[in-house]
Amino acid sequence: MKSIAEINEKIKKREAIVMTAREVSQIAREGGRLTLNDVDVVTTATRALMSGTFAVLSMPVTERGVFKRAKKVWLNGIPAFPGPCPNERLGIIDVIVYGTSHSETNPRYGGGHLFRDIVRGEKIEVCLESDEKIIEKREVGIEEMFARMITTRSAFRNYMGFVNTSDDAVKTIFNVIPMEGPYKHFTFTGCGEINPIENDPTLRTIRVGTKILVNEAIGYVMGTGTRSTPEKPNLSVFAEMYKMNPEYMGGFLTSEGPEVINSIAVPIPVIDEKILRDVMVTDEQVELPVAEIHDRIPFHTGNYGEVWKDVAIRFFPDLCLKCDECDVERLCPTGAYRSYIFDERECFNCGLCVSICRGKAFKGDLGKIKIGDRVIPVFLRFSDRLRAERLSQRLKEMIEEGDFFLSNV
Repeated sequence: MKSIAEINEKIKKREAIVMTAREVSQIAREGGRLTLNDVDVVTTATRALMSGTFAVLSMPVTERGVFKRAKKVWLNGIPAFPGPCPNERLGIIDVIVYGTSHSETNPRYGGGHLFRDIVRGEKIEVCLESDEKIIEKREVGIEEMFARMITTRSAFRNYMGFVNTSDDAVKTIFNVIPMEGPYKHFTFTGCGEINPIENDPTLRTIRVGTKILVNEAIGYVMGTGTRSTPEKPNLSVFAEMYKMNPEYMGGFLTSEGPEVINSIAVPIPVIDEKILRDVMVTDEQVELPVAEIHDRIPFHTGNYGEVWKDVAIRFFPDLCLKCDECDVERLCPTGAYRSYIFDERECFNCGLCVSICRGKAFKGDLGKIKIGDRVIPVFLRFSDRLRAERLSQRLKEMIEEGDFFLSNV
């Protein structure tokens, strides 16, 4: 056995052996073995839509005495909830903003987009209504804000996939267009073998106070989140927004409107043989429950090895038909394709473009799921494993460089 204190001492001396979950899983997949002497820390990560996200913000909007207290607040058109502190006559507002809230002026803009704009340093338009007056268009930047992100539930121990077994088309947050049936669309969420809790399923090392990365900023685990169960745990986390990297966050447009994207990386200290066995998990061993979209009750179980093939989407301009009305530009949930130009920085690698492009200009093996005698290609994925792997690699580098120590909780 090893203690976290011993591992931290090795980190301090730059002697710790750190591996990403992807590296460990690849060794396991190829039939290799590791001992406790071979690895001290495994870095895990996930990037996905995380609906249970909100931000606590505080900012000045006027001089003192201009208004008594805010009754209603909008940030870039998105409703915010004033309080709980009234800040009476201080000219300051405290607000809570849901990541799933939608702008009242732009249906394609939501809380996730707002959070990324704040982190990017863009000026945010603040409007408020008090008993006395309406104050409009005060622009505030992050340098004037208190800004903290909190999740009520996130980083599930993977999640599930969805199909529509009926003849109708269902508007849902689990598809970008209405989910067509029967068995025409299959969508899923979960980063498989690199998922944090999948590498520590009994939460032996992931505890209250565990230090993590949230969108590349230092954050902490508050505990398990809402709807968490021993069989399907998830985490509630928080982090200050000032040091976040906008590349790992943002908004995602579903058929029910904007959702919020976050990325979370968690170090797993390999303290004993049980943890070592857990981190050797592979996609093929990770169950992928499949649920019917109408009731979200699982009726089939596959595995993530069926669906995680190519993690990156590639664009081949020579194959683009330059359609007068481009389905990809119209439906891309992150706006990564505009005017026949593909912006990899904005791409979530969801694969929708692969499924709908008439010219087949977008390429990527999205995998498929077998349900009975049906084989259904993946239509869309709600996790971005490419950037999750990058964040896992970033955490590995921070530990190796002595810039990140493990929480001894």
